[in-house]
Amino acid sequence: MECLKFENKLAAPFYAFCFIFIVWQLQTADCRSFSVDYEKDCFLKDGKPFQYVSGSIHYSRVPRFYWQDRLKKMYMAGLNSIQTYVPWNFHEPIQGIYNFKGDRDLEHFLDLANQTGLLVILRPGPYICAEWEMGGLPSWLLQKPDIVLRSTDPDYLQAVDSWLNVLLPKIRKWLYNNGGNVISVQVENEYGSYFACDYNYLRHLKVMFQYFLGESTVLFTTDGNTDWEMTCGTLQGLYATIDFGTDTNITEAFMRQRKFQPNGPLVNSEFYTGWLDHWGDVHAFVKSENITSMLMEMFALGVNVNMYMFEGGTNFGYWNGAEFNERYLPVVTSYDYDAPLSEAGDPTEKLFAIKSVISKFFSVPAGPMPPPTQKYAYGYISLKKVSCITELLDDLCPQGPVHSYYPITFEEMKQSYGYMLYRTKLPKAFQTPTPLISPLNGIHDRGYVLINGLYQGVMERDTTLVLNVTGQEGDYLDILVENMGRINFGSNINERKGLVSNLYFGNYILTDWLIYALSFDEAVSSGLLQAEMRHDHSTVRRIENLKGPTVYKGTLEIPDVAWDTFLNLKRWTKGQVWINGVNLGRYWSKKGPQQTLFVPGPILSTSAPNNITLLELEEASSTTQVLFMNRPQLNNTVMSGDH
Repeated sequence: MECLKFENKLAAPFYAFCFIFIVWQLQTADCRSFSVDYEKDCFLKDGKPFQYVSGSIHYSRVPRFYWQDRLKKMYMAGLNSIQTYVPWNFHEPIQGIYNFKGDRDLEHFLDLANQTGLLVILRPGPYICAEWEMGGLPSWLLQKPDIVLRSTDPDYLQAVDSWLNVLLPKIRKWLYNNGGNVISVQVENEYGSYFACDYNYLRHLKVMFQYFLGESTVLFTTDGNTDWEMTCGTLQGLYATIDFGTDTNITEAFMRQRKFQPNGPLVNSEFYTGWLDHWGDVHAFVKSENITSMLMEMFALGVNVNMYMFEGGTNFGYWNGAEFNERYLPVVTSYDYDAPLSEAGDPTEKLFAIKSVISKFFSVPAGPMPPPTQKYAYGYISLKKVSCITELLDDLCPQGPVHSYYPITFEEMKQSYGYMLYRTKLPKAFQTPTPLISPLNGIHDRGYVLINGLYQGVMERDTTLVLNVTGQEGDYLDILVENMGRINFGSNINERKGLVSNLYFGNYILTDWLIYALSFDEAVSSGLLQAEMRHDHSTVRRIENLKGPTVYKGTLEIPDVAWDTFLNLKRWTKGQVWINGVNLGRYWSKKGPQQTLFVPGPILSTSAPNNITLLELEEASSTTQVLFMNRPQLNNTVMSGDH
């Protein structure tokens, strides 16, 4: 009894302490706030004026293993905030099936940023642009043939609402006002550049965001530096911000923001530190001194700046987007962006120049910048031919083909990305070269043409609409169509992929198609392309077999530590590469500017051979070798010393 009395005496003070601690936590949470001061034209953080200096990083473009490394470097550069997009199609690739695991673990990314000391400006769309496949919208939306994207179209809104019902509750607990680090949330993205100009759509999104995130959350819009973009992209109740780069007059730009947002802080939500690359471009470059001089001017004015991009990353797999400017312009695999942190996360001269400017206006953390990750040149690796595509259809399309009198699209086949093979027979014999024609520019985006398995050449959207071929009546005509990435900006984001209109052979409309939806990623991951390799060792046949869509394989053995590396494919033409089942993305060495693919060390193994699978679409290297280097090559310039 005496012991019990003693415990009870201790219990009362303990419970009192717990009660006081809980009340203190609640009071502390209540004190946290982030808001707009419309009288003093600034943000308020916990009731005090606050100016952010931020940089963009897309978790979907950086391997999860490296999130912390990149965030630490951004913090040490002097940033107090980061900005990131949430790509809808990255998390809901199939309607109703959501993925927030591994490299898609948004909350883990937010938590790492919080642990690092970085606030977050979140951009959850539903449309994001970002030079990302279809601007982040899932391609399954296009299974509704008449859908109007980014509008109050009922089918579109139903899909958006279902997505936001999943996403926004995950975000709510990360809001700064709720104890997290998300200080503001963007609604849609650069909506003023879209033809629909549907204010009811923006109103609908505003209601959804406020319902799930609360009316005290700072919601904002971002639009380009023109009156017409700001007119259709802004809405009362959403804070209007602007974006521009080093080619802009700062005073004029913020006069425009003030025209649409008379009071509150000045904000450049996307200050461009570099630019994207399309295939066939020269690699983008923006001078550091142009960036730093404008940053000095904006910081002195009290402008809240987000640098787009600060860490670019990589369009792994099929995630690159495309633009349409008189013709179709797909974006390259590297999203290096000439950013302060390179594609591989290495600090650049530009980063240190920016840090120096930041230190004049903000408190910069003491201590050294984390070093670049170790890179290693593993040298040349020989690949062996597995087989041409037409001999692998059972592995690549185990469900078999779909028959259709006229060709049907990727979307009708429910094939989001990658490749499909269209097969028919020649209607009669053509002894002299006869034009295979896409009269309505109906090959989206590239078609690799074979007759009885023999490669004839390539047809390309907007570029090559006619290809002369010969053949006998009943010969197989195969067209392997590559989806090079859906348009991510402008009025053409609803484009379809595949053969989107009829093809003609001479005067004949080609009909009676067998259509194979090819699952390369599944086949590579499950080892289905490990079949015995077929070789013809005669010199003549070897040269012939280098042409056309063909799978090659090889192995890389690493005895010690697996470091980051870069895969050089300069002597190959165009295709896709997987290592250990991870889709590194597209290469197009002949077109450029990009010549290497980034290979993150964490995907490599030291305990087993690393399996390399390469799909060459046009013509392989005469040596069938690839080269692993310790540096990137993002332009067509030949570098001295391949290692």
